[in-house]
Amino acid sequence: TQYSFKEVFGTLVAQKELFDVVAKPLVEDLIRGKNGLLFTYGVTGSGKTHTMTGSPGDGGLLPRCLDMIFNSIGPFQAKRFVFKLDDKNGVDVQCEVDALLERQKRDAMPVPKTPSGKRQIDPEFADMINVQDHCRVEEVDEDNVYSVFVSYIEIYNNYIYDLLEEAPFEPIKPKWNSCNTPVRNGDFIPPQSKILREDQNHNMYVIGCTEVEVKSTEEAFEVFWRGQKKRRIANTQLNRESSRSHSVFIIKLAQAPLDADGDNVLQEKEQITLSQLSLVDLAGSERTNRTKAEGNRLREAGNINQSLMTLRTCIEVLRENQMYGTNKMVPYRDSKLTHLFKNYFDGEGKVRMIVCVNPKAEDYEESLQVMRFAEMTQEVEVARPVDRPLCGLTPGRRLRNQAFREELSRKLEMRGGPINGETEEQSVSEMFLQNLPPLPSCELLDVNDDQTLPKLIEVLEKRHKLRQMLSEEFAKNVLAFKTALQEFDSSVVSKENYIQGKLSEKEKTIAGQKMELERLEKKIKTLEYKIEILEKTATIYEEDKRHLQQELESKSQKLQRQASDKRRLEARLQGMVAETTMKWEKECERRVAAKQLEMQNKLWVKDEKLKQLKAIVTEPKNEKPERPSRERDREKPVQRSVSPSPVPNAPPVRLRHRRSRSAGERWVDHKPPSNLPTETVMQPQVPHAITVAAASEKALAKCDKYMLTHQELASDGEIETKLIKGDVFKTRGGGQAVQFTEIETLKQESPTGRKRRSSPSNPDPAEDAADSEWTDVETRCSVAVEMRAGSALGPGYQHHAQPK
Repeated sequence: TQYSFKEVFGTLVAQKELFDVVAKPLVEDLIRGKNGLLFTYGVTGSGKTHTMTGSPGDGGLLPRCLDMIFNSIGPFQAKRFVFKLDDKNGVDVQCEVDALLERQKRDAMPVPKTPSGKRQIDPEFADMINVQDHCRVEEVDEDNVYSVFVSYIEIYNNYIYDLLEEAPFEPIKPKWNSCNTPVRNGDFIPPQSKILREDQNHNMYVIGCTEVEVKSTEEAFEVFWRGQKKRRIANTQLNRESSRSHSVFIIKLAQAPLDADGDNVLQEKEQITLSQLSLVDLAGSERTNRTKAEGNRLREAGNINQSLMTLRTCIEVLRENQMYGTNKMVPYRDSKLTHLFKNYFDGEGKVRMIVCVNPKAEDYEESLQVMRFAEMTQEVEVARPVDRPLCGLTPGRRLRNQAFREELSRKLEMRGGPINGETEEQSVSEMFLQNLPPLPSCELLDVNDDQTLPKLIEVLEKRHKLRQMLSEEFAKNVLAFKTALQEFDSSVVSKENYIQGKLSEKEKTIAGQKMELERLEKKIKTLEYKIEILEKTATIYEEDKRHLQQELESKSQKLQRQASDKRRLEARLQGMVAETTMKWEKECERRVAAKQLEMQNKLWVKDEKLKQLKAIVTEPKNEKPERPSRERDREKPVQRSVSPSPVPNAPPVRLRHRRSRSAGERWVDHKPPSNLPTETVMQPQVPHAITVAAASEKALAKCDKYMLTHQELASDGEIETKLIKGDVFKTRGGGQAVQFTEIETLKQESPTGRKRRSSPSNPDPAEDAADSEWTDVETRCSVAVEMRAGSALGPGYQHHAQPK
């Protein structure tokens, strides 16, 4: 199996070579204001802690990073407490007075919180930080001042603990362990777990974590070693000192530019840059069947494997989102380890991972899993942070300030230094000696010489007098000088008292202003809280307003739809009413016409009956009525009844369609839905026709003939069908037009007339006269009464009598 990585180191690689390739670029980014993350990953016992910490005589990555940082910023470090970290993952700049007060408070503490640089280095780790490489970052901004802060935490069983926290000891209040019994004085009191927070820049940090300002590599590593002793380790089957937690050593570098004079730090919080380098020593993944872990060790191993699995899941989801364009949520919150470094994976810094592999055969399968995951992480692309903005001041301010100080000290030495003072004193003594009378020659050449000694005595007396005069004058000058000094002292005391009074007044004013500031700050916080509440309320009201507007719009749209549906329904109902009204008007006209015709026929029948009765009454009795001969009846066409009775077992009649005279062309057969089926034997049939209920341009465009089937009631009450035909042609506008050419009329008539009742073929001659008279009268009356209306040949001859 082969895996590819950016760099592979052998088993005999030196710590310096590993540092130059992996960690040195991260330190350079740290000093340039960028964040970095470096963590070691591998199975248990693969050398992760050794890679990070090192061994005596050969320091690891952590001490080499500290040494490179302080070698680079050593001459440009700010004094202690000039930079002060707040509890929200930010940093503030204090003036020199406030920093001096902080330093005095620190010096006044009986036990210093941070190790002093003058104390002797602990020999336990002295060899680890004795790095002789003197590695440093090139092109450090000399116009900035720097301060380094370190913190050390561990993630144990998915809880965060501060390894630099000093557990307060309360002798009055006893400590209790898990068995509800007081612990002994020598028992270890575990610290409280910490929680994660997100700052205003969306960076994660541990709230309440101890952050120590350090000024040298020795001091920083001593802080690390103090926390390292508190880290949880245990003896397992695979490692005698197995790390049971993930340790995170955080180095924060605060830097700010000097002011325009190059003397003090620029008091602008926006110009402060806070960069961070996190060095993570991950606990090794392990299998319980190999470590034989039980109890707490088993629980620790489960939490370690779970956090490493969450790290792997986050990397896989990031890779899938980048490669396939998905938008899956990365489960950072499933583990404190991934949640703490969420901003690094989101692009807030450079990430480096060192994969430690143990060449033992027993670790082969686990090492394959580790290398497979490490190879996959190379496919994840992390965005690089942008460079910090420039402050806008002229570069070289520090060098100009140093040159000015050196020149000033040189001028002061030229004017009032100790060498020039000695020369001035010598010139004053020489001038004093020149003012005295010169001494005569003191040589005695003769025993009897009596002039030399008197002259010498005279000169000495003059010198003595002059000396006394100078002494008196000097005493007077001293007295005057003392008087002037006393007067000056009294004036100084009065001025000092005056200044003290003014200072006390100013202090009172400042105290009052501070109280006023505190009151205003509280008021501002209250107003900000009220503003926040009002903003939330306004947001709620705006949301309600938006919902109500949406509801109003939906209601108005619904009402508009209902109104349009109502208008459409009204128009439809009006059309239906008009159609129904027209239909019923036609039906009423037809019924009225039929009724009128029926009444006329009844009146005519009554008149005929009266005429026939009158003729019978007025007819002479000796004359017998002439009986209609059967031969004439046979000659007459036999008329069938309107509705003949069905013949039993008659074969069904096959409908025959009447072929239209215009068949053989493409037709549009327009049959309105109001037409009634005629159910006649002869039916018009047009082949290759498109049957439609309403004429449409699409149907007309496909055909060249048009036929409309129209039905109406004839005057006799029967249905008359008209086939209105026409030619279809295109118009200039691209539409279709129909020109009607002919009309075919199809009329259905019911058979009229019934067979008259006749007498028997061989009547009895005796009864012939009486029966024939009665029969003829009855027959004629029946014919007159039972005739049907609507006959064109006359009612008396179109209907037959009903059989008795």
